[in-house]
Amino acid sequence: MDISDLFFGSVTVGERGQIVIPAEARAALDIKPGDKLIVMREPVHKCITIGKLERMRQIIDEYEE
Repeated sequence: MDISDLFFGSVTVGERGQIVIPAEARAALDIKPGDKLIVMREPVHKCITIGKLERMRQIIDEYEE
């Protein structure tokens, strides 16, 4: 996988703190209206990760093993 495959572009935070997930990202990650997403802080690099709730649960479970 090329590192450029990991980027979907940039977003702008609106006045109410909202962002729009790019259409390409929604399609690639099968994100649909009504899906629950979780926002997690990455403490070392001071960034966030956004993912589908059920997938993030799987990732957390893997770390706990």
